[in-house]
Amino acid sequence: MSSLSRELVFLILQFLDEEKFKETVHKLEQESGFFFNMKHFEDQVQAGEWDEVERYLCGFTKVEDNRYSMKIFFEIRKQKYLEALDRQDRAKAVEILVKDLKVFASFNEELFKEITQLLTLENFRQNEQLSKYGDTKSARGIMLIELKKLIEANPLFRDKLTFPAFKASRLRTLINQSLNWQHQLCKNPRSNPDIKTLFTDHACTPTNGARPPPPTNNPLVGPIPKAGAFPPIGAHNPFQPVVSPSPGAIAGWMSSTNPSLPHAAVAAGPPSLVQPSTAAAFLKHQRTPTGVAGMDYQSGDSEHLMKRIRTGQSDEVSFSGVAHAPNVYSQDDLPKSVVRTITQGSNVMSMDFHPQQQTVLLVGTNVGDISLWEVGSRERLAHKTFKVWDISTCSMPLQTALLKDATISVNRCVWGPDGLILGVAFSKHIVQIYTYNPNGELRQHLEIDAHIGGVNDVAFAHPNKQLCIVTCGDDKTIKVWDAQTGRRLYTFEGHEAPVYSVCPHYKENIQFIFSTAIDGKIKAWLYDCLGSRVDYDAPGHWCTMMAYSADGTRLFSCGTSKDGESHLVEWNESEGAIKRTYLGFRKRSLGVVQFDTTRNRFLAAGDEFQIKFWDMDNTNILTAVEAEGGLPASPRLRFNKEGSLLAVTTSDNGIKILANNDGLRLTRLLESRPMEGHRGPSEPINSKPLIVNALGPAANVSAAMSPSLERSDRIQPAVSINNLATMDSSRLVDVKPKISDDLEKIKSWKIPDIVDQSQLKALRLPDPVTTGKVVRLIYTNSGLALLALISNAVHKLWKWQRSERNPLGKSTAYVVPQLWQPANGTLMTNDTGDNNPPEESAACIALSKNDSYVMSASGGKVSLFNMMTFKVMTTFMSPPPAATFLAFHPQDNNIIAIGMEDSTIQIYNVRVDEVKTKLKGHQKRVTGLAFSQILNCLVSSGADAQLCVWSIDGWEKRKSRFIQAPAGRSSPLVGDTKVQFHNDQTHLLVVHESQIAVYDSKLECVRSWSPKDSLPAPISSAIYSCDSMLVYAGFGDGAVGVFDADSLRLRCRIAPSAYIPSQPLSGVYPLVIAAHPSEPNQIALGMSDGAVHVVEPTDAEPKWGGQPSQDNGSLPSNSSNPALSGQPAELPPR
Repeated sequence: MSSLSRELVFLILQFLDEEKFKETVHKLEQESGFFFNMKHFEDQVQAGEWDEVERYLCGFTKVEDNRYSMKIFFEIRKQKYLEALDRQDRAKAVEILVKDLKVFASFNEELFKEITQLLTLENFRQNEQLSKYGDTKSARGIMLIELKKLIEANPLFRDKLTFPAFKASRLRTLINQSLNWQHQLCKNPRSNPDIKTLFTDHACTPTNGARPPPPTNNPLVGPIPKAGAFPPIGAHNPFQPVVSPSPGAIAGWMSSTNPSLPHAAVAAGPPSLVQPSTAAAFLKHQRTPTGVAGMDYQSGDSEHLMKRIRTGQSDEVSFSGVAHAPNVYSQDDLPKSVVRTITQGSNVMSMDFHPQQQTVLLVGTNVGDISLWEVGSRERLAHKTFKVWDISTCSMPLQTALLKDATISVNRCVWGPDGLILGVAFSKHIVQIYTYNPNGELRQHLEIDAHIGGVNDVAFAHPNKQLCIVTCGDDKTIKVWDAQTGRRLYTFEGHEAPVYSVCPHYKENIQFIFSTAIDGKIKAWLYDCLGSRVDYDAPGHWCTMMAYSADGTRLFSCGTSKDGESHLVEWNESEGAIKRTYLGFRKRSLGVVQFDTTRNRFLAAGDEFQIKFWDMDNTNILTAVEAEGGLPASPRLRFNKEGSLLAVTTSDNGIKILANNDGLRLTRLLESRPMEGHRGPSEPINSKPLIVNALGPAANVSAAMSPSLERSDRIQPAVSINNLATMDSSRLVDVKPKISDDLEKIKSWKIPDIVDQSQLKALRLPDPVTTGKVVRLIYTNSGLALLALISNAVHKLWKWQRSERNPLGKSTAYVVPQLWQPANGTLMTNDTGDNNPPEESAACIALSKNDSYVMSASGGKVSLFNMMTFKVMTTFMSPPPAATFLAFHPQDNNIIAIGMEDSTIQIYNVRVDEVKTKLKGHQKRVTGLAFSQILNCLVSSGADAQLCVWSIDGWEKRKSRFIQAPAGRSSPLVGDTKVQFHNDQTHLLVVHESQIAVYDSKLECVRSWSPKDSLPAPISSAIYSCDSMLVYAGFGDGAVGVFDADSLRLRCRIAPSAYIPSQPLSGVYPLVIAAHPSEPNQIALGMSDGAVHVVEPTDAEPKWGGQPSQDNGSLPSNSSNPALSGQPAELPPR
């Protein structure tokens, strides 16, 4: 909004205030965000109008904007919470806690738990810190003093606390002046003009006689300034010439997305984001406006040109925060100190930090390899050299290009939005997509022959709630691919030169893509077939990259001309013009300048052998650093999500990591940790791969996904024509080996069998009184404690304490935890009802996401416990029937799905204490429930061995089926059946004593495994590891099996003698298994004799089944038969 438009809002505010439109005044203050009326805010706080207080505040700031904003909202919500407690309105207090205060738990968990604990007190003033809390009025007054200080200190409120000084009735005066001006333009002005409307220009009706003097007063609009106060009409034109916005406006083209409209149905005028959503909002195919110099684009070999100019790709930004306001930050926030130097070994072309793991860096180089680095510990987690995964599926142009010149470079590598997938764009045709797990393993997922020539950029987007891959290339096109199947969804054509970069984004519910080409053209596309919505020239008219700020409100671009002039600018989307141009670049840059943004605060670019920083709100350069020297002329750079680390390329094929104080602490923390077990020493590239399960991951050139466990710091040489030919010929021979040969080798392999306590680390948790059976066992979400429900209805909680040996207080088998109880010795004991003894009742348990509450039942009422005090908050659902399974709704913690003993499922609202609906479909008791947000469904399982799928929206049944009986078992099956969703939320683990099976979203069994060979006993329990890479299963003879989740291949067997310290008693077995929430190789076993064991691999062998017997020999290589290779027939996406 221009400054004049802003001033007009102030004039309207003054007019509304003078006319006593009080509510409208404050609504406009809030919606415009230009003036924060402190007096109105104080009045609302004193009146306790909390909803209005927050609504008004939200016009100026949001909770997560900065620490001042967070404190403001916290103080308001805390006061609202305390007032509800003071009124003894516990239900309202719980609602405020869950809806309003829970957002602060992730920032200060201990404080949130302390606030939660106030619910257990008769009077919250018993809390020492609240002992001086007076009455409501005085408390609000004290809070207001604190709020005013926070608002005045908050940079988002700068220049918004004072109303501009101007004369009263200024808008009325301007209107009178306008009317006077219009009256002077009348051909036959009358002495007393009759002005009846402001909707049309004034004109006097013709009269006879001489021209009278100009009017001096009008009763409708007040005094009109005298004519003498205005210049003579002939002195200037009556109206300033209208300046039309540039026809190349950026915004507004996405205002309507009706695909049925023909492309010709567009408005002739320029677009704007505030236009109504109509057909007129579409842009025509704009061309360079008249008067703008035409492009001096030199035609030539585009591939050669792209090789010459390629210096990395646009970094698509993703970071938190939603406010767009002037920044007030210290230069200390900038990462300027060199804390790490990493030797990559070849020229780095592209980098990207993991979106969640702040110190994991993805790197792509000019020889086609990619690496994953843990920059804190300087450890290379993974290294992949370039190879074509399946040459037989490649197009002839690609095969020809590789034979002519086998050298290949990474043009761009980028993480997906959730960090579970990454994409690599190469300089010849190909995009490769890998899946990633937190252990640092990369698995081949998709290989796409995407473009003719180089693939210059790759990014991820979510059109229609579907994860997609966006690519662009030398063939002048942009393409969109399904990230799961690799199927092409869209092709966008219209550029007249190779496309240099893409920037997917969305505004409100409208998804779109910006693209830039090397002729300097910028275009924008909706996900349809109607062509480009925008066509205009970028500053510099050559290589340009675009990026949005994290909150999506600010658009930046950085480009370099052929003459070396660089341009870093911010765009005004509403007007389609450049808002500001940042200064400080070298006159003639020696390469295409790269840039990045961080946390809505700073911009950084590599230029003049330096990193240059700008405040987003200031065009002058903020500072520049040389990073202790050794940088190239135009270094590439990349911030991590938090902005605490900055990766910068060096001229000696390395990377420097720069940090601020937060980044320094982060890297020191990682450096001080012992080397994590799953990151073992590097192996030579040409060494024999390790066998990690019974069959091992065969190196499968033709498979769509084949995991690789290599951990090498060696750099392979670039692929040459000679070794490419060798590689291709070897493929022809080995891609389909003889099945019989492989079978002989497989039969000779030995499944790793862990039978001795020296082969793992196991700990029996301390418990002075061991009675009954452990019927339910879960880790807390923080992973710092274990909660068990015993068959006698008593809960037991073990907490790991922080110590020198365990500084983070993490659960581990290496440190003995404390069996924790409140000081008063209270036990968490469920109501057991009067029907059956506790040992025979179905037990169920569910933990809130913040670990503050546990909901539990043991045949009687369902109890809600406070985890801090062990006190019962409330009970509900009196039997019969008894509850047999509990599951929280994924989007609303007030909604609980409760499986019942009578085979129904009750959808219960805790807040209003009401059963919303009952679901009927099972024939026996419900024994398992699992929600999927992606499928928008609830899956239930029962003792009838039946699976049912229910829609979350209307709770109607979508589908049901009985699980398949394995060979040798009579059908139909009966017995408890459990379900759990894979991390992809589409594949389902189904557990029955006769089998573990994986089902897809259509309830089709993808694969299954039944007890046999070394694991013949019935299955007692099974669960996915936290990363869904493994399945742990317990058996009735005390053994534990560790399976690959993708293929259900047995990795190893853990005998009871390995984890039970003394001689295991006959009949003792794991009744339930719990998987650690962040350590995929740690499990806890709840035993039939009441004991709990924590089990994990040793430091020497950090993964289950990681080292096979020496007698196993080598793997059969290149098996294309999924039944024989280490690969599953079908792998779910991650």
